[in-house]
Amino acid sequence: MTRQAGPLDIDMLRPALVAPVGPWTRVDLVAETGSTNADLLAAAAAGAPDRSVLVAERQTSGRGRLARSWESPPGAGLTVSVLWRPEGVPADRFGWLPMLAGLALLDTVKEVCAAPAGLKWPNDLLLGSEGRKAAGILAEMTAVTGGGPGVVLGIGLNVDATIPQLPAGATSLAEEGAVGVDRAELLVALLRRLAEREARWRDARGDAEAVGLRSDYRAGCLSLGAQVRVELPGGDAIVGMAEDVDPHGRLLVLGADGARRPVAAGDVVHLRPVT
Repeated sequence: MTRQAGPLDIDMLRPALVAPVGPWTRVDLVAETGSTNADLLAAAAAGAPDRSVLVAERQTSGRGRLARSWESPPGAGLTVSVLWRPEGVPADRFGWLPMLAGLALLDTVKEVCAAPAGLKWPNDLLLGSEGRKAAGILAEMTAVTGGGPGVVLGIGLNVDATIPQLPAGATSLAEEGAVGVDRAELLVALLRRLAEREARWRDARGDAEAVGLRSDYRAGCLSLGAQVRVELPGGDAIVGMAEDVDPHGRLLVLGADGARRPVAAGDVVHLRPVT
């Protein structure tokens, strides 16, 4: 059975989100696209302003981390990308952007879903007693042209999708008990939280310690303290205990040999259930 959801309404979203009332510069909605990230990266190269937002009802060729795909059934989730040009923040601190986005997403989901929830490093949202993936986040650097360097960050959240519509190991808000969630209200809440966290981080020049971002992330990350295997982009893997995140957001993995290794990018597999 497919759950039906009403379409998003741009005339409702813009007044709630666009300046001077809201925190975003511009919000656009399309019925279908290959990838909101790809579209917004192209817009950024053409000079799209800081704090631009693109939402799609359906995405057919979305990209996840490590070249994975992310598709969204029409009307069954939220697919949104945002553009930030955080002037004054050193580029080596940009790695915190997808992690603060994960926290904004986690806080938003907790408002509507009572199921256990947490983050798998760096920013996958795990939901339910089995810790299934309900959302993913992908950050991509923009070109230097067209208004300066920046980051396009995409979020895909499963809201009303059923298990047959989802990849193996995935879940949705509805499958975990949050039935009848209004997607428009959820999107507005998410984008407001996202803007608030990013603004505080930007005002602190990307200092995650100064705004409590690192401590908040530690509290929300299910990976910390768990035995993990981290699959690295080059094909190698390391196994050990996910001990902490460092001031740059890197995962610190303590191996059986006692060596501690910082990981900046990789796919984490929890080797035992986490709670």
